[in-house]
Amino acid sequence: MRDDKMTADALTEAKTAARQAAFPRRKEAHDTAGPGRAGLLSSVLAGYRGVPLAGYWPIRTEISPIPAMEEAAAHGPVGLPVIEDHGLPLRFSRWEPGCAMRDGLFGAAAPAVDDWITPEILILPLVAFDRAGTRLGYGGGFYDRTLEGLRANRPTLAIGFAYAAQEAESLPREDTDQPLDMIVTETEVLSFTR
Repeated sequence: MRDDKMTADALTEAKTAARQAAFPRRKEAHDTAGPGRAGLLSSVLAGYRGVPLAGYWPIRTEISPIPAMEEAAAHGPVGLPVIEDHGLPLRFSRWEPGCAMRDGLFGAAAPAVDDWITPEILILPLVAFDRAGTRLGYGGGFYDRTLEGLRANRPTLAIGFAYAAQEAESLPREDTDQPLDMIVTETEVLSFTR
């Protein structure tokens, strides 16, 4: 929930500071990570076989959900986010291992051919998280708008996927920030009751 004591400018500054602190932790974790980091994510998704889900194509130093997405694609539809424009929610195009890809906005790859799906599970990249289920992204609000819209129509499970090193003690939160239902790292699974 938004801290009413903080002004909008103070919240923006606090989020910027939290990102600046988190990026080096994520980079260090990424640089030292070995293969097989999606094992716990695969285990979590195994309980939802066949449920439409959307992951992401990792950019920069994001932890890769691709191995877990490949396993899930054998059982049901898997999508990747498509950024259509600033200020709009994401749409999700069906992805299969080895499918042709295209470059999207902000360097996010997407399937070359759009075949839209509506996911019931979202695997979200993030810059930082806390144990209250708060996710700090890049600041564009794409996932918050998207989750709000999806959740208005049906329950949608939001799973943040990150390195354990991306954990922050606490993060600033606004009313528009959509909470995570679960956070999966290479070492643990955190679940939140809402």
